[in-house]
Amino acid sequence: MTIFSVVFGFVLRSNPDPGDPSGLDVFALWLCSGLLPYLFFQNVLSAGMGCLVGNANLIQKVYFPRALLVVSNALSWLFTFSIEIAVLVVALLIFGGDPLPYLPAIIFLMALLTIFGLGISFVLSVANVYFRDTQHFVAILLQLWMYATPIIYPINLIAEKDKTYHGLLFAYRLNPMERFVEAFRNALYDNRWPSGLNLLVLTIVSLAVLAIGYAVFNRYEGRLAEEL
Repeated sequence: MTIFSVVFGFVLRSNPDPGDPSGLDVFALWLCSGLLPYLFFQNVLSAGMGCLVGNANLIQKVYFPRALLVVSNALSWLFTFSIEIAVLVVALLIFGGDPLPYLPAIIFLMALLTIFGLGISFVLSVANVYFRDTQHFVAILLQLWMYATPIIYPINLIAEKDKTYHGLLFAYRLNPMERFVEAFRNALYDNRWPSGLNLLVLTIVSLAVLAIGYAVFNRYEGRLAEEL
């Protein structure tokens, strides 16, 4: 049985619980609460990976901190993401939800997700300069990553499978995007504060990924003009 058949089976059986305590029971809103953060993350990585190669002429002619290209890419997508979240908040209010008291948590999660995506983008942007096929492998990886994240199916289906395949739920919890999706859904759809453990883990992971990503980028930044 392939991963795609498993995921397809999950989708067919998708019946997420109503928001707790919001009481919302609208699948489209539940889906968007997890899908929008992942699409933002995907866009930051995909566009960030090609920002150095796409600005090769500028890098070869003018000296400036190359990291600005990666950062500006992430911030541009953050602006778009902010608009999407604002539209989603309005839709949630129309259908009876009340995410407004949890806006501080939503904004904090958006900042953490930007940091997390930026850290990975630093590595991928450099890797794409030295290995031009990186973009093709990453495109496949991002698709698999989405299916491995409970976005189009609820996590309780994984919990059920964990009774047969012991350790499956634990493996899912190792995926930072699973925790991001859960936290966003808590604040947006469920209308409750994300768990403190999730926020702590996401903060540590995001800052660590950013530090490692920038260190890798800084190490190889000096030869970018030559490689391009």
